[in-house]
Amino acid sequence: MSETDGRVSRLTIDLAAIQRNYRRLQAEAGPATECAAVVKADAYGLGAGPVAQALADAGARRFFVAQVEEGLKLRPLLPKAEIFVLNGLQAGLEAHFHSEFLIPVLNSLGEIALWTAHARSVGRALPAAVHLDTGMSRLGLPRGEVETLIAEPQRLDGLHLELLVSHLACSDDPEHEANLRQLRLFAEWRGKLPAAPASFANSCGIFLGPQYRFDLARPGAALYGISPLRNRSNPMEQVFAAEAKILQVRDVDRGTTVGYGATHRIESPAARLATVALGYADGYLRSLSGRGLAYVGGTLVRVVGRVSMDLIAIDVTDVPPEAAHPAAWVELIGPHLPVDDVAERAGTIGYEILTSLGRRYSRHYVTAHD
Repeated sequence: MSETDGRVSRLTIDLAAIQRNYRRLQAEAGPATECAAVVKADAYGLGAGPVAQALADAGARRFFVAQVEEGLKLRPLLPKAEIFVLNGLQAGLEAHFHSEFLIPVLNSLGEIALWTAHARSVGRALPAAVHLDTGMSRLGLPRGEVETLIAEPQRLDGLHLELLVSHLACSDDPEHEANLRQLRLFAEWRGKLPAAPASFANSCGIFLGPQYRFDLARPGAALYGISPLRNRSNPMEQVFAAEAKILQVRDVDRGTTVGYGATHRIESPAARLATVALGYADGYLRSLSGRGLAYVGGTLVRVVGRVSMDLIAIDVTDVPPEAAHPAAWVELIGPHLPVDDVAERAGTIGYEILTSLGRRYSRHYVTAHD
C-alpha cells in the first residue's frame, strides 16, 4: 500500500542487511559448519516470505519454522529448500509433511513411531531430525527416551536421519556452566546413536566457539539485528525501522496531565506535545510508558504518559516546529533506537519486540538495488 492509503505507521525492512547478517554468521561459523536460517513466527515478525527468499539468495538452503502451517506457507516460495518443523509431528499431519516435503524435528519416541509408521505405509525412507533434550526441558527426547533409543536404534528404521538436534538454554551467557554441560551430554549421546550430522548452536551458540558449531548452526534472532553477544558490541546490522506519523501537536502549560491515569504531569512553565499514531496494538509495549524514546527532527525525545492501544505522546518541546508537525514521521525503533535498546527500556528482550509488531504497518522491503 502507498502512503496515500491512510496508513500512519510503517516498517522499513532492509533485506540486504539481513543477507549481510547471514553472511556474517556464516563467516563466524566457519567453512566446516553450514548456517541454516530460522524464519519461524513470520521471520520474527518481519515477513517470512520476502525474508526467506532473500536468505535463499544469500546462500541459505535449510530453513527452520516452528509450526507445520508456517512450513506449508513457505514451501511454494522455496521449492528446493529443506524446511524443518521444530515443533515436531502431530498425529494426523503425516500426509501434509510427506506431500509438501517438510522435515519433522521429532521430539519424542511417540513422534518417531508415528513417522516410521508413515514411512512403512508409503514404502520409502522419510527424512527426519531427532531432537535430544540436553537441558532445556522444553521439547526433545528426555534422558530416559534417549537411553531407550540408544538401546533400540531399530526404532529409527525407515527414516533418513538428516540431523541430531539439541538446543542451548544459556548460550547468551558464555560463562554459564550449562553450556559445557549440555555440550558434553550432546556429544556423548551423539556418539551412541546412529551416525548423523549434528545441529547444536543457535545465534549465540555460534559465538561460543568451534566445539559448539558441529555441522549445522541455526541462527534466528541475530539475522534480524538482535545482538548474540551479552555486554559486548553488537556485530549484527540493524535491519528494520518502525516509524509512525504525528497526528497532532499542542502547547500545554504547567500542571497539564498526559494520558490514561494522568501518570505524567508537566512541571515546566510550558511544553509542546506531539501525539503519535502508534501503541501497544502495534507492538510498542505498554511497559514503555514514560520510559520509551523517539527520534524526530534529529533529536531524541521522551515518551510521556502511558502507551495506549493506538497512540503515544512525546515531548517535542526541544524539536524545531518545522520538524515536529502533523504528518511528520517519528522513529520509534531503528538506526537511532536499536531494537535491543528499546527492549531493555521495556524490560524485555528484542525477540518480544520483533514478534509483537502488528499488522497495521505499511511495509517496505529494501534490497541492494533500491
